[in-house]
Amino acid sequence: MNEIGEKLREARESHGVSIEEAAEDLKIRPSQLKNLEDGNIKEFKDIFYVKFFIRDYAKYLGLDGEKILDDFNEFLFDYTSRIPLDKIKEVSETKKDEPKKIASPYTVSTHKKVLNKGRVIIALACIIVLVVGYLLISSIRKDNFKDNTTTAYEYIIG
Repeated sequence: MNEIGEKLREARESHGVSIEEAAEDLKIRPSQLKNLEDGNIKEFKDIFYVKFFIRDYAKYLGLDGEKILDDFNEFLFDYTSRIPLDKIKEVSETKKDEPKKIASPYTVSTHKKVLNKGRVIIALACIIVLVVGYLLISSIRKDNFKDNTTTAYEYIIG
């Protein structure tokens, strides 16, 4: 990761761009760019953000973003392949015991959003039956009133 960070730093300095300018242009905090250049990926909460930052920063500096991202993926593979299986199993077992937490207030679980299609169809059918029934009853009543009632004009005249 240090090699990737060094490439990014050299490209930035060769263009005469400060970290603050690059951060402002990329809408990234200067500390994040500094951590990328220093190779401090542990300072980031999520590896996916690191990948996006590296790719975008490399493109911003005129470098081949996909090539640098491939280098980063190779680094990750080398780094993660050195983790003993015992540690991986230990972490996965502790994760099973922990209750699931929503990572962000903007994250919505999908089971709340899914509507039961059967219930929606039944509700629509009920609404249609009610509307049709109301129209039928109201048209029958109008016909009955026309046959059996007299108008106000007929009542006055006689």
